[in-house]
Amino acid sequence: MGLIGVDQPGVVVPVEGALPDGVLGEVRIHQQVYQQRDDVHAVVRAMPRSVMTLGTARLTPQPRHGFGSYFHAGIALWDDPQLLRDDAAAHALATTLGPRTVLVMRGNGAVLAAASLPLAVVLCWYLEDAARVELDVRAAGLLAESVVLRHDECVQRATLGGRIIERMWDYLTAGDPEAE
Repeated sequence: MGLIGVDQPGVVVPVEGALPDGVLGEVRIHQQVYQQRDDVHAVVRAMPRSVMTLGTARLTPQPRHGFGSYFHAGIALWDDPQLLRDDAAAHALATTLGPRTVLVMRGNGAVLAAASLPLAVVLCWYLEDAARVELDVRAAGLLAESVVLRHDECVQRATLGGRIIERMWDYLTAGDPEAE
């Protein structure tokens, strides 16, 4: 990941079959998502701080603002803190994710599935911001007052037009020589 140098090859993992030597067992999650979802061309496994905090309480962020609207299809919760070290558990997690974009793993981060790597990475950033807002609303004691966007509001707001994703990708990868 961050230890692979520029122009160094990473380990190529097949979508089906055994994991190569030295590859973390959780990579099975990626394999299973790809096997179950023809629409997915990028899987991101991340451990954003606020998402981790909510996940330990078996909570996921609600769509309370613009970035949260991108998760209007819902956020799945994997209610098991154990590492996924076998195909059966990874298959069950991918099935729980279903057609959604994101799944929060209790105390173990999140899995995002999207049509492209830039979209998956940007959605990961949006997820963390949605989790930050969720925690802020709860910490301020404003759950009753805080609005959760309606489905139609989310659908309208969660646009991919106007280079929304591309601009955020450019921001997130600024200065990264491999982003070109």
